[in-house]
Amino acid sequence: MNMTEGRVLDRDRTSERIKALGPWFHNMNLEGVWTAPDHPLGDYPAMKWKRFSYAIPADLSGKSVLDIGCNGGFYSIEMKRRGARRVVGIDHDPDYLAQARFAAQTLGHEIEFHQLSVYDVARLGERFDLVIFMGVLYHLRHPLLALDLIRAHVAGDMLVFQSMQRGSREVNAVAEDYPFAENGIFDRPDYPKLHFVEKRYAQDPTNWFVPNRAAAEAMLRSAGFVIKAHPEEEVYICRCGTQLEDAAVYPPRGAAR
Repeated sequence: MNMTEGRVLDRDRTSERIKALGPWFHNMNLEGVWTAPDHPLGDYPAMKWKRFSYAIPADLSGKSVLDIGCNGGFYSIEMKRRGARRVVGIDHDPDYLAQARFAAQTLGHEIEFHQLSVYDVARLGERFDLVIFMGVLYHLRHPLLALDLIRAHVAGDMLVFQSMQRGSREVNAVAEDYPFAENGIFDRPDYPKLHFVEKRYAQDPTNWFVPNRAAAEAMLRSAGFVIKAHPEEEVYICRCGTQLEDAAVYPPRGAAR
């Protein structure tokens, strides 16, 4: 068998494995075979990554990265391509983890993957230089708790955050306090709001809370993050700030695990 025949055979095997692990939400090129060529959002998430990739250090040498809700592993792999010393991806879905492990192995990247939800991050027992938390918040029944847990247990320096947003894109100043008789403030389109989805949105029963822009930014601040850049419509680059003393974090910081 010559080299050309060998490459064709490898591509056929890769294609078969991709089909067996499907459907894929992350479209990636694995040995010449695309995992989701007919993705309804186009070349996703590469098309989104191109819009904000410049805002993340091009050289992550010596850095540790945690990818929460890693799905098929696209962002985990991109961080490894930037030289990250260690990359850990977590997801609650074993099917996505199987895809991520296969993609990383096929592309020759050493990445750790664990079946954990965002509510389990304390079990990792360490802080990371960079935490990626993209495309997860609106799938959670307890979104602010998730941000509190990330800040309390795993965020060491930088957070890359993204959430679907709906409602007003306006952000205006909100007072430190309002009297009980003031209720008109809640009717302002630019007031921080989480839109609750009782049943389904976009045919997805896991869409629970969708913030407007003001709410996304307010929740990040409330959880103890400082917004440093907003390079893409839904993406924020944050640094660790001071977490509220009464933030609801479970297990409590310092508790035995």
